[in-house]
Amino acid sequence: MVASLSPFSCNSAYVGDEGEAARLDLVGRYDADSLEEDDELNAVRAFAAALCEAPIALVTVVEAERQRFLSRQGVAIAETPRDVSFCQHAMVGGSIMEVPDARLDERFADNALVTGEPHIRFYAGAPLVSAEGAPIGALCVISPDPRTGLSAYQRQGMEVLARAVMRRLEARRGELEMTAGREEARRLLEESQQKFDNLADALPQMAWSTDGEGNPDYFNRRWYEFTGAEPGDHYGNQWVDAVHPDDRETAAAAWQGAVESGEAYETEYRMRRHDGEYRWTLARGLPVHGDNGEVIRWFGTNTDIHENRQLVESHALLTRELSHRIKNIFSVVTGLVSFASRKHPEMKEVATSIGDRINALGRAHNYVRPLSNMPAEARLRDVLSDLFAPYADAEGERVRITGGDFEVREQAVTPIALAFHEMATNAVKYGALSVEGGHVELRIKADGDELLLLWREVGGPEPVEPDHKGFGSDLLRTSLERQLRGRLERRWEPGGLEIEINLPIERITI
Repeated sequence: MVASLSPFSCNSAYVGDEGEAARLDLVGRYDADSLEEDDELNAVRAFAAALCEAPIALVTVVEAERQRFLSRQGVAIAETPRDVSFCQHAMVGGSIMEVPDARLDERFADNALVTGEPHIRFYAGAPLVSAEGAPIGALCVISPDPRTGLSAYQRQGMEVLARAVMRRLEARRGELEMTAGREEARRLLEESQQKFDNLADALPQMAWSTDGEGNPDYFNRRWYEFTGAEPGDHYGNQWVDAVHPDDRETAAAAWQGAVESGEAYETEYRMRRHDGEYRWTLARGLPVHGDNGEVIRWFGTNTDIHENRQLVESHALLTRELSHRIKNIFSVVTGLVSFASRKHPEMKEVATSIGDRINALGRAHNYVRPLSNMPAEARLRDVLSDLFAPYADAEGERVRITGGDFEVREQAVTPIALAFHEMATNAVKYGALSVEGGHVELRIKADGDELLLLWREVGGPEPVEPDHKGFGSDLLRTSLERQLRGRLERRWEPGGLEIEINLPIERITI
């Protein structure tokens, strides 16, 4: 069996010249100043004196140059030089050290505390050793009269009391370390907060953060510069005061919806600037999740987009005006054809066919122009059918669509319409739709997480691969590959041009 170590055993790392620096570092962690005449230490010291029937009892801590008496009775002094300390020997002994008569012990016979006050003769000291094994000092009893030694009962009692002293010392050390930890944590938090403030204030956007419930509790300098508000004015739900009255309800609802769902927040609303002008801003926010998945904070920004918004609105107005004029041209041409047919009845059937095609081109125009007024949710086959209607003839549709149908999200309608309008135009110029009897077969089907559209021209002239790519090729690539993240492959087969298009369903459908 392996014998258990004594609770008073010292770790060699803290003994001798090499370990002294580490030992003194640990001694300093107990804050001896705050423990002088401590009530608990006084009670232990008094009990030790009574137990051992000794007039003098001390709780000592041995420092670099002195030994300090944290608790004392029977002596007036509060410390002695270390070189006359009995306790510096007791603390490294591994058990209670007893000196029956100091005059007869060569270590202490010439000691000033033996030859002079308090005239030590008998000494018994129990080591005080830290949890790491560092010798700290001793709990000792002293008598001016020689003795044969402590009884077994007194020795046992001194060991118990020494442990009680160390529990008090360790408790104090724990309090100090906890306080130091809190202070360090506070310092680090303040330092981190300062870094965050500096970073947030350096942003060109207005930045803010909220608690997990969505209540704002921080705004950066840009926010206050823009709004002219004082720090704290927009905390809680007061931020809506800076929002245009007409936008407050929708802005608050959008924010509440994001907080309840925990999803990213993005919306646009007007904010009052410090000079009273309302300007459009883009508000974005992202949640921060804790270890349990719950949202613990939100961080976000508001970006002034007023000039961009006005530019977009200006472009939209111009686009609507151009579209209106183009559709008026369609109407004028249709009217001219109709007027001519009235003068030449034999042309009525041809005029009617031409008029129908012009009207179909007008409907298709709704899809291929930017900022379309068409519904946000459109059916793919409806979009394609309207686009291809102008190319129908007396025999029926010349672009024959088969396969499934899907709802198409607003962002995907225009790229799809532009791409297939270009493909149909090319087929009219060079492909199957350029000759009588030629037609196009367009098959639509879902293929896993992709939408497959296969365009196959039949009955037209043999296709020839162009030796260079023109605007049409760039348009197809931009619409299908860049905007919709799809893939486009063209094959110039002997029977006719084939175009295979693969589009991610998530970017196309609702």
